[in-house]
Amino acid sequence: MDQRVVGITTTIPIEVLFASGHRPLDLNNVFIASDDPAAMVEAAERAGFPRTMCAWVKGIYTAARRRRVSPVVAVIQGDCSNTHALMEILESEGVRVIDFSYPYRRDRDLLQAQLERLARAFETSLEAAEREKQRLDAVRATVHEIDRLAWQTGQVSGAEDFYWTVNCSDFLGDPDRFGAEAQAFLDEARAREPARRAVRLGLLGVPPICTDLFERLDEMGAAVVFNEIPRQFAMPSPTASLLEQYASYTYPYDVFFRTDDVRRECRRRGVQGLVHYVQSFCYRMLQDRLIRERAGLPVLTLECDRPGPLDAASRTRLEAFVEMLGG
Repeated sequence: MDQRVVGITTTIPIEVLFASGHRPLDLNNVFIASDDPAAMVEAAERAGFPRTMCAWVKGIYTAARRRRVSPVVAVIQGDCSNTHALMEILESEGVRVIDFSYPYRRDRDLLQAQLERLARAFETSLEAAEREKQRLDAVRATVHEIDRLAWQTGQVSGAEDFYWTVNCSDFLGDPDRFGAEAQAFLDEARAREPARRAVRLGLLGVPPICTDLFERLDEMGAAVVFNEIPRQFAMPSPTASLLEQYASYTYPYDVFFRTDDVRRECRRRGVQGLVHYVQSFCYRMLQDRLIRERAGLPVLTLECDRPGPLDAASRTRLEAFVEMLGG
């Protein structure tokens, strides 16, 4: 067990962790990037997790136990409604858990208090974390440029854009190395010929658990030019402080704040239609109606349960949606 590694259940103010000499490890990425994520879900079910529970939660649990990480920083407000129980299970098994909350109404005072509390838990200061923000923002700027090439020139695919943006949740534990690799990828992408896709899609919702979504869309002649939540992990809004950065981060807050950002980005990127991915047994499925009402574009809701390729019915629905938009 590496005492410097801290597990995280979703994006948190990782600047605090780096300022304290620790390295964040996004347990979601450990789970979905494993050789057999389905087996990790089954391992959690053997440990007592119910079948009718989000597979991401089960994957996070197995990732935390297999990687033997402690502490784990768990977001108990602004992410998953099951995280509280997951914390209790991990604590019962000897894992130190530190909780963090995003205030529902983006209350600046409450958010500032959470930032200060997190800094105390890791025996560092917000001043040191602000200095880390400057370092990480330089890496994020490279990823923002990768994202721009994905929607503006087509020199970056939707899957590639997803990879670089989603991994900004923890920078794979090493921002300097991650930044160098991102810059090398960007240099290679700039040398590619621009590409134009027939149908331009936005992908909304939590990162999909299905393993071949981008591949199937590409076969249908569609390109994802807007990865909503991964883009948020890369902190796309220029900010001068940690407080403003994490108040501008849309994912943990209300759906109205999120959809305002979605509409702006869809206009800017020329998005023609939206795929709203929802995870089975996730409370965010209830927001689908509101997203449909507020998005201002055609929306296809895609639901998946466990890791693996898209089933035949989902592929057929996607193909019909793409054909409709292309027509």
